[in-house]
Amino acid sequence: MTRVVRFHQHGGPEALRIEKVDLPPPGQGEVQIRVRAFGLNRAEALLRAGSYIETPSLPSGLGLEAAGVIEAIGEGVTGLAPGDAVSVVPPQSMVRWPAYGELVIFPAGLIVKHPPSLDWQTAAAVWMQYLTAYGALIDIARLNSRDAVVITAASSSVGLAAIQIANRVGATAIAVTRTSAKRQALLVAGAAEVVVLADEDLAMRLSGIAGQDGVRVVLDAVGGPIFEPLTAAMSKGGILIEYGGLSSDPTPFPLPAVLGKTLTLRGYLVHEITGNPEKLEAAKAFILGGIEDGTLRPIIDRTFPFDQIVEAHRYLESNEQFGKIVVTV
Repeated sequence: MTRVVRFHQHGGPEALRIEKVDLPPPGQGEVQIRVRAFGLNRAEALLRAGSYIETPSLPSGLGLEAAGVIEAIGEGVTGLAPGDAVSVVPPQSMVRWPAYGELVIFPAGLIVKHPPSLDWQTAAAVWMQYLTAYGALIDIARLNSRDAVVITAASSSVGLAAIQIANRVGATAIAVTRTSAKRQALLVAGAAEVVVLADEDLAMRLSGIAGQDGVRVVLDAVGGPIFEPLTAAMSKGGILIEYGGLSSDPTPFPLPAVLGKTLTLRGYLVHEITGNPEKLEAAKAFILGGIEDGTLRPIIDRTFPFDQIVEAHRYLESNEQFGKIVVTV
């Protein structure tokens, strides 16, 4: 038997339980991994609370990314062997392929031999954040050195990944954050400008930074009332990519800006990359290249031991973190 994290009813962090279960051997095309660390993501808190895009049967496991050592491989798996140090690309269903456990099973196509320079905690913090930011900024928006990009929820792991990716392609990263508490850290992390919502008028400040041309690309995880000032500061033909929806307030449709500037407002899920083998290979090459040359550096805020998974989820929901939260096993 092995220990895994599950929840039997939707609720807060206290709904999570560590339980012993029988894990079957890996099947055709599958790999079993002994986990050394796994990363936490907002999606997992939403699944636990019952407000995620996926509806689980209960009890349910959860988790989207992990790093560890291959314990066993199923039939038909090539290029991987027991003992390999690997990390996991987020699956399309964390209910089907949960990552919170001492032993987990994933499709071989989602397994990456990570660079030996990465420790377990860092390897567990790579794929969700960089694949999300890459898919939005590089695959969809075609961000380039002539662009400025506005990044909301900038101190999240995806926000920080987006700042690094923008810098890697020579674009100007404009970070948006709720309070001034993380302003200096965002500048140190590579943001060219930081806009503090509590202290500044968002549309006015963005217009001051971008000038009359406006901002072509916006990466937003929040929605809600900031939609209108964000679009007000965008350029003609600009694109706003929405990947989160963290605000509990209604999101207005900014009709005058959308029509007047012929804007594109686009919803985005990382599954658009992970579910497309060709796009996934291009993303992996970009991300691994950035890790190897040092332009992409996962920022880990805090680590928790496996037995403190409830406390780790409480911290995840506190919004106090700067970067990734990782659990060691």
